[in-house]
Amino acid sequence: MISISSSQARKSHSAPEMLRRLLAGSSLRPFSSSPSPITAADLESLVLAQYHGGRFHNLLATTITTPSTLAAAASALADRAHSSPSSIAAPILLDFPSHCSKLLPSRLKGLPLILPDLPLKVLIEALRSVLEVVYNPRLATFAYGGRPSLGRHTAVRYLKASVENPTWWFRPVLLRQPFDHRHVSRLASVLREKIDDPPLISLIESLFESQTIGFHLGCHDLGRGLPQESGLVPILLNIYFDVLDRKIQEIRSEIHKKNPRIKDPILDASSRVFHNPVRVYAVRYLDEILVITSGSKMLTMSIKDQIFECLEGELGLKVDRLKSSIHSAVSEKMNFMGYELQAVPPSVLNPPMSEKAIRARKKYLKRKAAQAQELKNARETRRKKLGLKILNHCFKKLKRCPEGFKFDFGIENEVREIFRGWADDVVAEFLQNREECWSWHRMLSYGDFLSLPRVRDQLPLELVEAFDRFQQNVDKYLMPVKPSKVIEEEERREEDEEERTYARRTVEDLAKLRMRVNAPVELVRKAVKLAGFTNSMGRPRPIKLLVCLDDADIIKWYAGVGRRWLDFFCCCHNFKTVKMVVNYHLRFSCFLTLAEKHESTKLETIKHYKKDLQVIDGQGVREVNFPTEREIKMMGEGNLSDPKPVDSTLCLILARLATNEPQCCCVAHFCDRMDTTLYRVRLLQSRLNVDPLNENKWVPGMGAIHESLNKKCLPLCAKHSSDLLLGRITLQDIDCTSSLNLE
Repeated sequence: MISISSSQARKSHSAPEMLRRLLAGSSLRPFSSSPSPITAADLESLVLAQYHGGRFHNLLATTITTPSTLAAAASALADRAHSSPSSIAAPILLDFPSHCSKLLPSRLKGLPLILPDLPLKVLIEALRSVLEVVYNPRLATFAYGGRPSLGRHTAVRYLKASVENPTWWFRPVLLRQPFDHRHVSRLASVLREKIDDPPLISLIESLFESQTIGFHLGCHDLGRGLPQESGLVPILLNIYFDVLDRKIQEIRSEIHKKNPRIKDPILDASSRVFHNPVRVYAVRYLDEILVITSGSKMLTMSIKDQIFECLEGELGLKVDRLKSSIHSAVSEKMNFMGYELQAVPPSVLNPPMSEKAIRARKKYLKRKAAQAQELKNARETRRKKLGLKILNHCFKKLKRCPEGFKFDFGIENEVREIFRGWADDVVAEFLQNREECWSWHRMLSYGDFLSLPRVRDQLPLELVEAFDRFQQNVDKYLMPVKPSKVIEEEERREEDEEERTYARRTVEDLAKLRMRVNAPVELVRKAVKLAGFTNSMGRPRPIKLLVCLDDADIIKWYAGVGRRWLDFFCCCHNFKTVKMVVNYHLRFSCFLTLAEKHESTKLETIKHYKKDLQVIDGQGVREVNFPTEREIKMMGEGNLSDPKPVDSTLCLILARLATNEPQCCCVAHFCDRMDTTLYRVRLLQSRLNVDPLNENKWVPGMGAIHESLNKKCLPLCAKHSSDLLLGRITLQDIDCTSSLNLE
């Protein structure tokens, strides 16, 4: 670990005098004496107060470098790292040139990695929060990534719910290129359009010049939680691509004006005329762009030429035209944001029940009805026995007391209520039985001589009226015609509903297309095989590199990979495949790794750790970190949120060291615990000796941690080491500049 001196950094930065006065010096600003962190509403009000004349003025001095804003940025970093608020007492140095460290690769091959330390990260976080207040309301609605509540799953929800009848689509693929001084100059000019603050623009340019913030476009390192990515990058990318977003909005509005939606009462749901106007949809996640149209291919080619002209002309980016060709949305799949997209009929997303499923459901309902009948018979038997006991008891009391019942407490009301309830149940069940009603109606209405006129004239009027009322009630409740009509009407209604459902499904399949989002199964299997979870035959196998870890760390490492995969792919239509990979391959690979470590069999390991991989912590409490089978079954589209990255856990292995070195402070942000343990970082690409840029040997779409962190040692407390293994925090939440280089 080599630190850049302040003189060298000032020579490379050449910041203006005003910026140097704002950021120079080594003045300490401890958080204990600073005001409380500013709230989001107060920060927005403070930023908007600097807006006049169409631009924001003097944001660096009046907002970003204020103690309350820096305290809020430090609190945000501490919350992401799951550190306690009481630990936020470290001083903040605002002389950023001396707060960058250069990490060299372990093999001395490749470029070094320049990272900011914790004080500079606080300043960058404060800058990010202010830029977010300025630009977030002005960004396009289809710009995802780096924005609150607008992550990958939100983009997937938009694709599923809003995209209708897609026919053609294309994805402008950017060639791998560094975000160099040309792009920084373009970004600075865009910032000057809204912000009149030369020191702030110079600060951002200095961060890029010193390589404190540096990234490549067209690769898979953005939004992954990797240490080489700064938290300021997403908002800067959204600002940089805002010109492209506005160009797409202009194209969309122009096409939508030419093809308006016709709101005609004639074209209702029962009409045979379908109106599908031409629509253009767009989704941009950081530097990944997807454009979908429901029109002709010529229209799509025209839109593609305009977008490529904007990318190559105004933004100065290099586009791979071969990989950016137009594809059919129906017959070809599209890889976007790590998912596979394809336009399919609605019946594919919500398929009807098969004949086998219908038979199984009927069998289940029949078995359920049989069980209900058994319960009914048992209940009637118990009622009969209890009723006989009650009557027997009452008769015994009656024999002993000729004058009548005399009890010390009133039981008549309770007995009356019990019998009334039983009678109501019997009558309700009887009236629902069609055959019983038919039989009783025939017996009560057969041979009724009181209906003869000669007999009725000779009888009292009260008796005739009572008989008529009785006959009306018999016809009302026991007439078999009415239950038959009700049953026939219900059957007819069910048949009509089935016909309407079938007709609606058929019409939708012929006239509509929806977006299906699938997990790339082949890439998932390749990643599983590359990481060593399975052998060449696809069977689970142990990972011998993990044998040196503790049992709890081994299970937490597997749990971190599994939970992140489940969170990442829970929005996919074929999520069951990912569930099977996590529930079978990862679970049994963990069992085999534990068995390899303890030199036991797989069955003995399963018997010891149970099926849920239970371990006992330091307090003697059993904890389950790996997702249980019940949890995996319950996961699905109901848990959509911005998923955490999957790469930093899959590519990272932390080996615990036994050393006599003095204990250091935990490297997690604002964690002051000294009871730490040294962990050596082992990277997957270094263990396999492969180049992550070579997609033939690496998994396409999977990022890689920078080589400079390989074999570095990180002092971590028990809480943050567990969080890092489980994927609750990423490498961006720790201070990698405080890593140790031990041989």
